[in-house]
Amino acid sequence: MSESDPFDDIVAAETDRDPDLAIIEAGSRTLRTQGGAPQADVPARPEDPEVDKALREVEAELASRWGETKLEPSVSRIAALMDVLGEPQRSYPSIHITGTNGKTSTARMIEALLGAFELRTGRYTSPHVQSITERISLDGAPISAERFVETYNDIKPYVEMVDGQQEYRLSFFEVLTGMAYAAFADAPVDVAVVEVGMGGSWDATNVIDGDVAVVTPIDLDHTDRLGETHAAIATEKAGIVKQDATVILAQQPVDAAQVLLKKAVDVDATVAREGLEFGVVSRQVAVGGQMLTLRGLGGEYGELYLPLHGPYQAHNAAVALAAVEAFFGVGSQRPEPLDIDTVRKAFAAVSSPGRLEVVRRSPTVVLDAAHNPAGARATAEAIGEAFDFSRLIGVVGASGDKNVRGLLEAFEPIFAEVVVTQNSSHRAMDADELAAIAVEVFGDERVQVEPRLPDALEAAITLAEEEGEFAGGGVLVTGSVITVGEARLLLGRG
Repeated sequence: MSESDPFDDIVAAETDRDPDLAIIEAGSRTLRTQGGAPQADVPARPEDPEVDKALREVEAELASRWGETKLEPSVSRIAALMDVLGEPQRSYPSIHITGTNGKTSTARMIEALLGAFELRTGRYTSPHVQSITERISLDGAPISAERFVETYNDIKPYVEMVDGQQEYRLSFFEVLTGMAYAAFADAPVDVAVVEVGMGGSWDATNVIDGDVAVVTPIDLDHTDRLGETHAAIATEKAGIVKQDATVILAQQPVDAAQVLLKKAVDVDATVAREGLEFGVVSRQVAVGGQMLTLRGLGGEYGELYLPLHGPYQAHNAAVALAAVEAFFGVGSQRPEPLDIDTVRKAFAAVSSPGRLEVVRRSPTVVLDAAHNPAGARATAEAIGEAFDFSRLIGVVGASGDKNVRGLLEAFEPIFAEVVVTQNSSHRAMDADELAAIAVEVFGDERVQVEPRLPDALEAAITLAEEEGEFAGGGVLVTGSVITVGEARLLLGRG
């Protein structure tokens, strides 16, 4: 394929998970049909009562701090913590990931690729779907509850020391970030894959100097904190681009790209851009996912099976591949591409819970944590491509600080009816308030209100079954990672 051949247009990618402090618990009602066995990468509560008690105590202590939605734009506190801990984040190279949509899935793909090349990995992502331990992973799996508690107890004296020296105590997210960096140093890992919590410049994760900086697609989200234009948001996110790093840019709005490229020039960073230096050559829908041909920094990689749905996941895969190539020096220090069989093995093993995840059949129930309009549009497109639903019922529970109307408008063409509900988060939009907006978008006859999520799931499953067992009805649960996490528990996945 020549450089002038066109690449597929990128679809505004999957969903930035909605930050929240809620500890997700299973609902009291048992659904008629339970889902399958829990997946290993989303752990359940510890079976040992003593371990569970210790984990709950740590969760409660963390929850007593500033939550992830209360921010003071500074890295002074986390820098002070790193100082007293002996700068653990300096003991391993890192790949740092920012953007609006697609960060977690891209991080998981990067982790899978690095692991397939026999590197010990640490991955830090936020927030979690079900268990707080998901946020810190070693070798592709969340750390155990025991190790999570041990890590917290190890750094707790230093956290308290920094608390006493600062105007504000360390936040929930800052302490977790300190835990992750300490756990990675203790392991030790060969490379850390770190997802920004919000923004970039003043995000707590930004005390690392990433050898590779990845910027997934930027869109309008968290505008009250990051700015109201693509360029303003890009300015914050460009803060992770460090001196002499390699920057992997997913396709971006023009004004965002200009900001990011300027920052790269200012710090002598090398840039690889999707659609120019790398990208998606071709993709075909396959059973359980898609078959891809990607162009990387070192050449073309064909016959890659990715067990995730949607065009946006193909673009995430291209970004992840380029990031790992850059980490290994492909295209600069070494001319040859990565071993194709190893790349194929890695992509085939990728998972991303809560991203178009099927958790039940007959009728099919799909979970997707879309929470902004761009993510919802990408999900709607992927649903139409990957599933052949004759009738799709939506279950939507959203946060009150999001563009809920834009979210609902993106789903309106694919939902026959929508059941609006609310999750257990203190930030959840009231179900009646959400219903009022939904009626304006869908019309009164297509909206049902069930404030309790278990009731909403029951109602949606009943509506999907109305056409009969073999009619192809389905349910999509969406709107927030909290909603998806709670639904996942209710449906037996955890």
